[in-house]
Amino acid sequence: MTMTTAALLSSCGLYKSYERPADIQTDGLYRSENSQNGDSLGIASLAWKEIFTDPQLQTLIEKGLAQNTDLRSAQLQIEQAEASLKAAKWAYIPSLAFSPEGTLSGVDWGKASKTYSIPVTASWQIDIFGSLHNAKKRAQVQVENSQAYRQAVESQLIATIANYYYSLAMMKDQLRVSMETEQSWKANVETTRALMNAGQSNMAAVSQTEANYYSICTQITDLKQQISDLEDEFSALLGEAPQKYDIGSMDYWKVPEQVSTGIPAAVLAHRPDVKQAETQLAAAYYTTNEARAAFYPNLNLSGTIGWTNSLGSVIVNPGKWIWSAVASLTQPLFQNGKLRAQYKISKSQQEQAKLTFQQTLLNAGKEVNTALTKMQASDEKETLYEKQIVSLETAVKSTQALMMNSSTNYLQVLTAQQSLLTAQMSQISNKFDKIQAVIELYQALGGGYTE
Repeated sequence: MTMTTAALLSSCGLYKSYERPADIQTDGLYRSENSQNGDSLGIASLAWKEIFTDPQLQTLIEKGLAQNTDLRSAQLQIEQAEASLKAAKWAYIPSLAFSPEGTLSGVDWGKASKTYSIPVTASWQIDIFGSLHNAKKRAQVQVENSQAYRQAVESQLIATIANYYYSLAMMKDQLRVSMETEQSWKANVETTRALMNAGQSNMAAVSQTEANYYSICTQITDLKQQISDLEDEFSALLGEAPQKYDIGSMDYWKVPEQVSTGIPAAVLAHRPDVKQAETQLAAAYYTTNEARAAFYPNLNLSGTIGWTNSLGSVIVNPGKWIWSAVASLTQPLFQNGKLRAQYKISKSQQEQAKLTFQQTLLNAGKEVNTALTKMQASDEKETLYEKQIVSLETAVKSTQALMMNSSTNYLQVLTAQQSLLTAQMSQISNKFDKIQAVIELYQALGGGYTE
């Protein structure tokens, strides 16, 4: 029965290397406007230093990469996988053992006879049906898997540091605008009070203007607290004691020139999660091959060579050379269904790995689409915010001038000022959204090339 099962399973594919299944969908992962058929990798071909060009940010990223414990742990996983691969390669080589022994024996406390044996034994498994081959290939893809994991940890760390850095830059830009607005609104309070004293305004206008001024003061306090809290979190991420970070404006950010709106599907091969998913599928493929190979015979060669003075019932001195060679073939006959069960389990796990790989590709395409769409929307809004702010600055100046001539009331001035502040804050948030979209695209395309 077992021999019949083995024959049915053979199909002589035990030495065949893994190939990506033909039914894995790689087309249509992006929207039509976000895809291209060219060879350009765009941002995926850039090292992180070419994307994040701010010298201070680069210094902080290098510090994070040097001190992060998760990254060091990932490196240790690579070393463990490489050690397993070396062991799998050495399995092709005969194993040797040196086992000398000696005995003393006698009768009635007479003169003892002394015997000794100094053999070296060797054992060698012949890989006829690919058991060792598939174990080695599985170990190779496990090394690739651990390398992909390290890349995932590294790109996540770089992206997180960049996000913290530009989040602080956004808040400090908002604080700068708020403090400038606070000075303007403070002057408004004084102007409104002077107009009241001149009989051109009233206490209601003064009170409302003061309330507006105190509102911006509260906002400034909140921003300072948020900046302090974020700096503490940033310090913890970098493995430092809590401290302040002198971060410049987001206006200094430069979008990498190679950020492309057309992304070929091949770029997703750089994503560490895609690499991991496919190496797990490859490992499952080789595990299935190992389970198939278990149905076939094992051929082992063993031998001994050594020096001994014991030749059965005869003791000779000096000793003589001895040698022996043995070949053994072991064919499984009845294993209580374990071999067939293990094969079915391996096939099922391989199919699961295939489904996971397909879903990982779909998720990767979705994340690229989201990042590109976010970046394009931020580009479009950037021009609109600039025009809106120019119009609102004009409105503020006009309403202030009109109020001085009593042709408008204080509510129109306050509304224009509040609208300007809201637009300025939204413009800063939009700049951050654009930066964040590039960071997300950097991650979505695999974290760029590492050095």
